[in-house]
Amino acid sequence: MTRQPGSSHLSIAHLWPPVAAMALVIALSNYLVQFPITAWLTWGAFSYPLVFLVCDLTNRAVGPAAARRVAWIGFAVAILLSLAVAPWRIALASGTAFIVAQGLDIALFNRLRQASWWKAPLAASAAASVIDTLVFFSIAFAGTAFNWLTLALGDMLVKLAMAVVLLAPYRYMLGHLQAWRPSSAS
Repeated sequence: MTRQPGSSHLSIAHLWPPVAAMALVIALSNYLVQFPITAWLTWGAFSYPLVFLVCDLTNRAVGPAAARRVAWIGFAVAILLSLAVAPWRIALASGTAFIVAQGLDIALFNRLRQASWWKAPLAASAAASVIDTLVFFSIAFAGTAFNWLTLALGDMLVKLAMAVVLLAPYRYMLGHLQAWRPSSAS
């Protein structure tokens, strides 16, 4: 039996690499967001867009159902890791923003799946980055000494630029996605 993209039959054993990558990127980003580079930018803006790359590659390789599983499992693991490296408010903001943005990324990517190779990852990552940034910064830093509106704008601009930059590794990885698929799902 051939499984189509979107099959939810993939086990955690098949999905552990993207789950681990996603969880580590989120925890690293939650740590790095605490360190502003300037009044309008944090280090987290450079690492966080990798979660959209992982999500989009997972979606392309094994479908939206598997990408949703990776997002939810990565979310749970990342929250636990984030609580170890960041204040609870950042972990909560990150988790909330992450799961909302990942849902949008997966849905938009899947809607554009048949378009040119670059349209789905670029549109999905860009839209999800905007939503993620707005949700994250409003929860994490509203009412604090951080000038979060300026930080949010700076981070969002870097994330949008990263969505373009990450098209190169996305394109490269397209040729290697067969390795992501379990032999029974080919």
